Amino acid sequence: MARVLVVDDDVDVARTIENALRRNHTVYLAFSGVQGIQQARQVRPDVIVLDIIMPGMDGYEVCRRLRDDPLLANTPILFLTAKGRTEDRIEGFQAGADDYITKPFSLRELELRIQAILRRVCVEPPREAPSILQVGEIRLNCKTYEVETPGRRVLLTPIEYELMYYFMTHPEEVLSSHRLLQEIWDYPTDTGSPDLVRMHVRNLRSKIEPDPKSPRYIVTVSRHGYMLKP
Repeated sequence: MARVLVVDDDVDVARTIENALRRNHTVYLAFSGVQGIQQARQVRPDVIVLDIIMPGMDGYEVCRRLRDDPLLANTPILFLTAKGRTEDRIEGFQAGADDYITKPFSLRELELRIQAILRRVCVEPPREAPSILQVGEIRLNCKTYEVETPGRRVLLTPIEYELMYYFMTHPEEVLSSHRLLQEIWDYPTDTGSPDLVRMHVRNLRSKIEPDPKSPRYIVTVSRHGYMLKP
């Protein structure tokens, strides 16, 4: 069974999640940010469900520290929080989150999101996949998760890498948010929020575009989606 670490200072919420998930997963609990990092290093979870509003170290900082830890940098992180403003979501994805659910939440939706994450990360890449992908000026290193554009080289988070890889294997093709939710996040048809895609596209643009406000690589096709231009 997959190992799920739940980090939430609300004991009742954490226990409720544990009861809902333990039929299909091995669930570990932590009730503070510091304890969450310690638990993550000990049990090496397959996915982390992380609250944001916690005393001491908040979830954003926990997420950033996990991304900086070589042993945990690729562990999927799902924020589960009462902070539902667009600005909160942006900060969460910039910190390195893979997904974001706001409270109050559905336990069934949480389980489906976790299953989708696990299906995505458990799929091994093709054995003959190239180590370097190149589209125009953009080079993606499939071994180091680094993307290069003229004068810039940056490290992508796991979900940013998956999204960039998909764009680069479908260049000059218009990709809708719903298609990306199905192909990258493994959501069932007509589920998931387009905001999730929008936030991660925004993060990618901040890393690769000379001017993120006027993108030249990942462009928006009005009312249809996004396209990678060589």
